[in-house]
Formats: sequence, structure tokens, C-alpha cells
Amino acid sequence: MRQNSISQNQPLVLSGRGVTAVLGPTNTGKTHYAIERMVAHRSGVIGLPLRLLAREVYERICVKVGSANVALVTGEEKIGPKDARYAVCTVEAMPKETDAEFVAIDEVQLAGDLERGHVFTDRILHLRGREETLLLGAATIRGILEKLLPGLTVVSRPRLSHLAYAGSKKITRLPRRSAIVAFSADEVYAVAELIRRQRGGAAVVLGALSPRTRNAQVALYQQGDVEYLVATDAIGMGLNLDVDHVAFAQDRKFDGYQFRSLNPAEIGQIAGRAGRHMHDGTFGVTGRVDPFGEELVERVEAHEFEPLKVLQWRSKQLDFSSVPALCASLDEAPRLAGLSRALPAVDRQALDHLARDADVGGLATDRQSVERLWDVCALPDYRKITPAQHADLIATIYGDIIRHGSVREDYVAEQVRRADRTDGEIDTLSARISQIRTWTYASHRPGWLANPSHWQEKTREIEDRLSDALHERLTKRFVDRRTSVLMKRLRENAMLEAEIGVDGDVFVEGHHVGQLNGFRFTPDANAEGPDAKAVLAAAQKSLALEFEARAARLHASGNGDFALGSDGFVRWLGDPVARLTESDEALKPRTLLLADEQLSQQARDVINARIERFVGFHISSILKPLEDLATAEDLEGLSKGLAFRLVEGFGILFRRDVAADVKALDQDARGSLRRYGVRFGAYHVFMPALLKPAPAELITLLWSLRNDGFDKPGYGEITGALAAGRTSIVTDPTFEREFYRLAGFRFLGKRAVRIDILERLADIIRPLLQWKPETGPRPDGAYDGRRFVTTPAMLSILGATPDDIEEILKGLGYRADEASAEDVAVHFAELDAKAAESGEKADEAAKPDETAQAAADAQPEKTADDAVSDNEQPQAEAQEASEQKAAEKPAEAEAPAADGASDAAQSGGEQAAPEAGSEEQGEPEPPKPVLLWRPAGRSDGNRGRGRHQQPHKQGAGRGKNRGHQRDGERGGYKGKGGFKGKPNKSGKAGGFSARPPRKDKPVDPDSPFAKLAALKEQLNK
Repeated sequence: MRQNSISQNQPLVLSGRGVTAVLGPTNTGKTHYAIERMVAHRSGVIGLPLRLLAREVYERICVKVGSANVALVTGEEKIGPKDARYAVCTVEAMPKETDAEFVAIDEVQLAGDLERGHVFTDRILHLRGREETLLLGAATIRGILEKLLPGLTVVSRPRLSHLAYAGSKKITRLPRRSAIVAFSADEVYAVAELIRRQRGGAAVVLGALSPRTRNAQVALYQQGDVEYLVATDAIGMGLNLDVDHVAFAQDRKFDGYQFRSLNPAEIGQIAGRAGRHMHDGTFGVTGRVDPFGEELVERVEAHEFEPLKVLQWRSKQLDFSSVPALCASLDEAPRLAGLSRALPAVDRQALDHLARDADVGGLATDRQSVERLWDVCALPDYRKITPAQHADLIATIYGDIIRHGSVREDYVAEQVRRADRTDGEIDTLSARISQIRTWTYASHRPGWLANPSHWQEKTREIEDRLSDALHERLTKRFVDRRTSVLMKRLRENAMLEAEIGVDGDVFVEGHHVGQLNGFRFTPDANAEGPDAKAVLAAAQKSLALEFEARAARLHASGNGDFALGSDGFVRWLGDPVARLTESDEALKPRTLLLADEQLSQQARDVINARIERFVGFHISSILKPLEDLATAEDLEGLSKGLAFRLVEGFGILFRRDVAADVKALDQDARGSLRRYGVRFGAYHVFMPALLKPAPAELITLLWSLRNDGFDKPGYGEITGALAAGRTSIVTDPTFEREFYRLAGFRFLGKRAVRIDILERLADIIRPLLQWKPETGPRPDGAYDGRRFVTTPAMLSILGATPDDIEEILKGLGYRADEASAEDVAVHFAELDAKAAESGEKADEAAKPDETAQAAADAQPEKTADDAVSDNEQPQAEAQEASEQKAAEKPAEAEAPAADGASDAAQSGGEQAAPEAGSEEQGEPEPPKPVLLWRPAGRSDGNRGRGRHQQPHKQGAGRGKNRGHQRDGERGGYKGKGGFKGKPNKSGKAGGFSARPPRKDKPVDPDSPFAKLAALKEQLNK
């Protein structure tokens, strides 16, 4: 029969006789009382919740009885004199049985903790001193102790000082001698870094620090080198420090299983560290923590918390006959009311993982090997790795012990060697300390290592070196020695004491005399009276020192401490220190330092140089494409001139403004500009990389410096649309129009459209105007090769309505012809039918013609961008005029035409259904006409034609007969082989053109048009 089964049949009788529970809130002297009681006996053992606290108590007892009489036993540290009469332990390291006269267990309320509670419960129920046993803790555990331990003697101790709530304060406004509490290393470091910048530095205390590092950090605080301490809840477990105020920077923590809010008892335990001995203390919140509620504050101040209802428990009657039997005994349920079976701790999780390992199962075959397995599973997870990784380490150690009698020396040496390095930053050193602690623990376990004394000495030596290096890194990072010394000297002024607060308030002998922002001091208007001059003189003296200190800190600050606001001010740690002003170069503004006369010239030069470096870095980082273009050395001639204009225009130019320059560029020059991110669009020459919120905001700022734009309406209002991903926005007529361009938008009447979206629109329209009825199937939106209708795709990319797109197209220089929906539908049907009848035969017949036509149209050095330029250039003046007209003309006048365009786009060429008429008239309205769009230069008199377009009311068949009218207007247009304003196949001019003849350019053999021309010649042969 199993051992734990036998124990279940025996009644469990617990007694509290000879046990005294000393209960009360923090700062009641419980630990001090226990120390005094222990040294009054000839032997004793005391268990403490943290090894940091164990080390502190050990040193205090050594002072009383001598170090030769005191042993220190923790998981990874053992100091054991031969004749030691007293032992100071962590609770986990306390012996299961002892013959000592005195036993004390501190912070017994932790028996309710989900992760470690079962260890405290076991010591409370079973570990006794021969003469006296003390249980120290909070009053919340009184009820459950009296229930579990009949005959228990309870002694309540009142708090020695008063604890009061101080509300919420900014971290930078916390009083001196404050402890800021957080529950993660990252948050602790962040708070300490902020305090370093504002108050000169802070000491850091975490439970993961080695005792040596922790003691060195606490010494910084206790000796007054720093006025602030940033710590985890380790300070809530009895660490005695001179703290006047405790501020909670976090109110949630991870308890080993989940993130949860602190309960009132935990808040009271930590807050109680404020006000030691007879000095009153305060507590509050800081950072992003919401202020505590009134009920919680009352309970903390009165030390009234919910009592513990259950204690965590795990069976100590373990069955080592097999691994499954061991697991079953650990799953045994408690037989006493008030005890709850504990959740699986780290050791149990490791055992469950290894129980599924076949190799481990093959080694754990008898009682001794199973007991050894459970012993190895107790290895703490100092590194905080995954349970599987931790179990793998345990399996390696266990396998070596079973096979070889101890862990292999070469394996231990390799693991220790990896940790024996003092280079790296805080996180790296902390990880190495965690690694070496694992092997320090292993060296103190009996039977694990072949030469434990050697490894105990080796690991202790390495941990000390790592601890010293970590203390050095913590001090270097979180303590500003210069500022700390400066503050001390100000306080020690022999005549008048001057002080400058972290929020810029300047005090002399406790009187507020003014405000310091950056390097500018503003005297308080209320600083009057006979002592005002002396007070201000002392303030000026303190300012001179402070200015020098701030100048040094500013010079050493990283770029992350600076910020360039949209108002043109450079701020350092939130205070304005300089303002940008215009200069001759668009991308290199000058900086104007904002400082008083007390700042020395040398400090001014240092500050100016640092600020200019930041501004240059900021601009070159955000506007890197523009910066690269401005400093390009491989550009020359026209390309360099165009690059200069792009830089002056902050990366965006209207193509009509530089049409001549673009036209004169050869392919090499264009390629050079494209390599710098320049795009030649149909309507713009621009840099797409700058069409983002950050570059747009900075570009607007730089333009405003040169054009007094800060006070103009609309400044800073448009760039937000880029961040929101808007492709078009409704314009505000009161805004400065240039702001739209700087933000990457084109102002087109009532809407502004993003520049790159307009280029995508041009890409959609271009094939509609290049298509010919004889060349193949009609693209969606094409009409007759010269006109097009709007499509859903156009509306989609613009994010616009049919009314909007009509105004946008007019602003881009297009003009609309009206045609009836019926005629448009008939025209589309004829085209589709003709395409269907032609079939493969028509395609084959059309292929030579298409090739010949492409070759005839090919021009040397001509790319797709050039083709766009040729189509757009004749209408440049019309575009400019139409944009102005579209901005001024009400959109309501064009609403019927826009509706017609929408109908055509949505129907895809089908006949539009007539809309129902108004109910009042009782008659249906006639179908709205469809708008056929065309470039303005083709029929608006831009080519020297003297006749105007005929009115659209001349007939209902405009869509069908429009081509004949255009033929007459264009001077005998004959379709594919007729006049096009270019030389025909015979080389003769086909008609009059107001456009000057193009200069012949050398043919690029790699051009696709050159290849088409060669193909045409082969076909002609």
C-alpha cells in the first residue's frame, strides 16, 4: 500500500500551543521583535520571504552575536560556520525539521500566494521551535490561523507612524525621499531614466538583483547620493529604507499565472514602507495610474483588509515508488477546511513535462531515482524561460546524476564559462547573473556536483564580478552625477539657498521667484519687497549654474530628447530652446537660440551646434530623397536645373510649368533623375516618397518659414488627410492654396485630389484616348479614340462622386461634349458588333496596320512619359485657365452634365433608363445627356482654328454624328490615314499646325519605338 494512502487514514491533528502569531500592518517592528527574541535563545531559525531581506537580517544578527555564530542559507547562497547557532533562511530553504529552540516565519500571509503559498503553509503547519515559535505577518491571516492552529496565541501590534494618501503627482514632481514602485524591469528602467533626466538620478532595486548589487544600489539612496528609489514590490516585504513617500507607477502585476490588479492588502503592504519608525509617511499614484478610490484609501490608511479565507497547500507525504505515484501523491487534496490544493508550481510543471519523456522514464525506475528526480525538479527558473526549456535543463542534469553520479564537469565548466563575462549592458549582465545563479544553486545541492566546494567558490566569484559590473552600469545609466552634485551645492549656499524645480519653478529660501523654461527665465511678478533684489540675485546665481548644467546635458542628449514642432520651435525635453528661421537654402533653415544673457558664449556655441546637428539630422532623415537630389553630383545641365527647381518646389512641380525643360531632357538625363526618385507624370513632376504625412508636415513648415505661412489660414490642417489615407478631400476656399500642393494634393475647385492618384487617373484615361475602333476590343470608357466617358474605376480611385469628377476633369483641362444616352448606347452597340464580326480575320489584317501605325508614330528618345507630355502640352494654358475657372464656378451649374457622366459610367455603354418624373408634374423627365470627355486642345481653337464648336442643341444624334463635325473642324480628318498634325507616310505635312516642328533626336536603339520602326521596315520589304 502506498505511503500517502496510509496517511489518509490517520487523523491530522494540528496544535497552536507554544505558537505565537505577531500580527499587524507594516512598520510595527515585527521583524525587529523576532530578531530580539531569537538571540535571546541559545539557537534559532528564522525564515524570510526574500533573499534580499534574508541578507539584511543576517547582517543585523551578525552585529549582535558575531558572524561565527550565524549561518545564511538561501537557494544559491550558503554561509555556514561550523558552530553556527542561528540560521537565517529564505522560507524555501528552511529545514523541514529542526532541533532549534526558536523558530520564526516572516510574512506568513504569503501562504495565500498562488505560486509560493504552499511552501509557507507547510512551514506554518509543521515547523516548530522547541521552546518558542513566532509567526509574523499581516492581520488578514488571523482568522484562518486560529482555525487551523487551536490554542494559538495572537499578539496585535499597532503601526508606529501614520500613513496618509497624497493623491496623484507627476513623476517629476514627487517629493524627495520617494520610492516609485513598478512591477516589470522595463517599467522600472523607464521611470529611473526619467528621474535621472529631471532630478539627477535614482537607485534601482529589483528582486532579480544579486544581494551585492542590491546593497550597492540601496547605499546610493541611503547615503543621499540620490533622492529617489525605483523598485519592484520587493520593498514591500520588509526592506527597511528611509522612505517618506511611496508612489505607484503601476497597479497591475503578473502573479505567475496572469496579469491582475493589486488587491487592497498588497497595496497596503507596499505603501506601508513609507514612514519608518516614528516618522509619518504618505502614498499615492503617479504616471498613468488612475487615482485610488476613496474606499480603497480609507482601507489602506486604517489597515483594514479582507481576511484570507484559504491557504495554499500541497501534500508533503510523497510516494517515490514511481513517477506516476509521485504525481498522484502531489495531486492529493487537503483534508482540512481552509486549505486549498495549490496550482502546479515550477517544480511540478517540470515533473509533468519529464514524466512524458521516455529517456527520463527509463532512468527513474526505483524509489531512490524518483526521489532524486523530484529533488532536481526543485531547481528554480532564474532565467524565466519557457517550462519546456527549463525542463530540458533539468533532464540534462538529472541524466548526468543518474548515469555518472554527478553532473559532468565539462558541461558545468562550459555553462559557467559562458556567464563569466562583464561586457554588455544592463539586460545582458542581468541575464548572465541569472545563468550563474542556476549553477550557484546546483553547487549547494548535495550530490549534484562532483566538486561542489570548487564550484561554490567559482560561481560566487563570477556573481560578485557580474554584480559589480551591473551596479556600475545601473549607476552610469540612472544617476547623473553632475546634476546631483549641482543640486547639493545649491542647497549648501552659505548666504541664500536657491533651487530650481523640475517643472522650471525657481525657488530661493522656499519662495517662488520665477519660472525657467529651457534657457529663458521669467521673473514672478509677485516677487516684490525689500528682499526681492537679494532673492533675484541668488536666483541669477543659481541660474548661471543651472544654465551650465543644462547646456552640458543638452549637448550630451540624444536626438530622441529633441522635437521639432509644427510651430517651428525646437524643444528639448519639452522646453523650447530654439526657433527655426528662413535661410537662402530651402532645406537648411537657420536656428535662433532662445536663451537669456546669463548663458555664456561658450555654452551658446555648444548648444547651437547640438541643435543644428539635430535639425540637420531631422530634415535629412525625413526628406532624404529631396536631400539626395539637392546634393546630387552626377546631374548636370538641364537635369541639374530641373532638380534645383524640384528642391525649391519641395518635390512637386506642375508639369505645365516645366514642360519645355522636360521636353528637352534626353533619356540619360531622365534616367538620372528617376534614380533619385523623380517621377514624370502626366500632370506633375514629383517625388512619390514625399507624399507621406511626416515629409508633408515638414515641407509645409519649411515653406512657411520662407513665406510667412504660420499665420495663413489652413496651416497644418491638410496633412492630416494623408495620415488618414484620403485620396481626395473637400477644399476650404479660405485656406492658402499652396498648402494643398505642399501636402501632396492638387486643388481642383471644390475638391483637392492627391497627386499620385491623379497620375493613376491619367494612366486610366490614356489608353481610352489612344484606342482606335480598328485596333481591337473597346476598353471600358473608350468612345471613339478621341473621347471617353467616366467609369467606376475613375470614381473609385478618386473617392469622388459623379459631380466631383466632372469638376476634377475640367480642372485638369478636359472638356465635355454632350450626347444623348440613346445615341451613346447605339454607338457602343455598333462598335461591339463590329468587333465581334471581325474575329480572327480582322485581327490578322489589323496586325500589319497596327505595326505600321506604331512605327509611324514612333519618335526618337520617346518614353511613355514623353507620350503623355505630347498629349498634355498643347493644352497647358487651357488647363491653367480651367483650374481657375473650376475653383470659382459653382458646381451646381454643371450638375446635370455630371449626372449624365455618372449614368454612362455605371451603365457601361447601355442605354440609360429615364428617371421617373416628379410626382407634382406627373410626367417623366427626359433622359439626361451623357458627357463625352476630350482634351481641351483638340477642338477648342488651340491649334489655330477660327471656328467655334457648334451648339449641342443642333440635333439629337450628337454622339453618332459628332465625328463628322470634328473631321470638318480638324481640317479634313480622314480617320486612320488622315491628317494628324505630323508628317504622313510620304514625309509631307498633312495640314496646318500651330505647333512648331519637333527637333530630330538621336534614336535610342533600346527604345521600344525603335524596335517597332525596325519591324515596320521588315514588313515593308
